[in-house]
Amino acid sequence: MEASALETPATSAWRANLATIGALVARAKNELVRVPGAAIPGVLAPTIFFLGLNGVFGGLIHLRGFDTDSYESFIVPVSMLQGAGFTGAAAGVNLARDYEQGWVDRLLVSPAPRWVLLSGNVLAASARAFVPATFVLAIAFLIGANWPGIEGLVVCYLMVAATAAVAACWGSMLALHYKSQSAAPLMQAGMMALVLLTPAYAPLELLQPWLEKAARLNPVTHVVEAARQGFVGGVSWGETWPGLLAVAGLLVVLGALALREMRRTNV
Repeated sequence: MEASALETPATSAWRANLATIGALVARAKNELVRVPGAAIPGVLAPTIFFLGLNGVFGGLIHLRGFDTDSYESFIVPVSMLQGAGFTGAAAGVNLARDYEQGWVDRLLVSPAPRWVLLSGNVLAASARAFVPATFVLAIAFLIGANWPGIEGLVVCYLMVAATAAVAACWGSMLALHYKSQSAAPLMQAGMMALVLLTPAYAPLELLQPWLEKAARLNPVTHVVEAARQGFVGGVSWGETWPGLLAVAGLLVVLGALALREMRRTNV
């Protein structure tokens, strides 16, 4: 008996769902290949932030409380996460564009479940986030950032991919709610604020009291500290699991909200 004859309806449905997600991710990849200029803002913005802030605030490493002699190493993970935030927000903008052009309507009348359609958009953003992250990292290495080790690199890229997924859920929620690209500034500003209200450019102990309190309450602080491990000190599970827990919680909350908006969207 052929293997296909042994497939259950549930197995067949999962194969179809995975194929649909793969097709949506491939579509996003094709957009990047055909219009490479669309990736330029997401690459340039974190790179400019990295170079500018390193030039202006590089001397902060001489303050008591900094445990590194390389400011490049201290802020490059933040710049990589910023790139992931821009990439995820761009996924929301693209979804709003697709809605305006009628593409989302065609997806919604397909037999694919709504969570599959959302997953394709989110996973595509995670994959695309490696482009700006790698570009910024290469620049950082050229000007003297420390090698984080394989473990540090893996953890950092994991946080980058997860942050892009969180940003894509946020952007998708807003895109489906407002159904217009005019919501783009809100998509970008929301993720920018989450990343900046952390010990992004200085350790917690050196921040202003109000910013320190905000950073301690901000779950993205754990993501930044997890991504920074290999660049500043060693990698440990004790510093990694809070970052994983933070992105998991954000994905559950924002993913649920984005899925609710998608289910409310009428064709």
